[in-house]
Amino acid sequence: MSRAAIRYAKAVLSIAQDKNATSAIQKDMQNIIATIDESADLRMVLNSPLIKSEVKLASLREIFKGTEEITQKLFETLVQNKRVNLLGDVAKQYIVLLDQLNNTQVAKVTTAVPLDKALSAKVLDKVKELTGNEATIENIVDESIIGGFILRVGDMQYNASIAHKLTALRRELSN
Repeated sequence: MSRAAIRYAKAVLSIAQDKNATSAIQKDMQNIIATIDESADLRMVLNSPLIKSEVKLASLREIFKGTEEITQKLFETLVQNKRVNLLGDVAKQYIVLLDQLNNTQVAKVTTAVPLDKALSAKVLDKVKELTGNEATIENIVDESIIGGFILRVGDMQYNASIAHKLTALRRELSN
């Protein structure tokens, strides 16, 4: 993450706090992240030095119609400063900063099958017990872990997957 993206995200968060719009901007930022991740064309437009700034700004306004005024101003500022390629990073950093502000963390849970509500609640309770903070769950489905789960919260990881246990058993038997 570039320092510039962090500075822009801090500025957006500060303005959003002043206008009591942090959750509305959070929705905008989540939408921006998802859209950029899904669209190779949009990534190409944002990163291309051949496409004029006015075209980039018009594209962003069209793609993200209905976003908050603060978000629209972010587009303008990034385009003016020739930093529009940082938009995805700024959006991600905004989410991180807002989570820190609210003492909330994202718990990434990798499972072989999607989590149901009961299991999600148990995971949230465990994360709160371990970290002392509230958390939201991001479920990643990866069938290669066979069963069990991998929990990541911040820089902490707990691997209780069947694939991990099989690898450990293989190492133990080969010694």
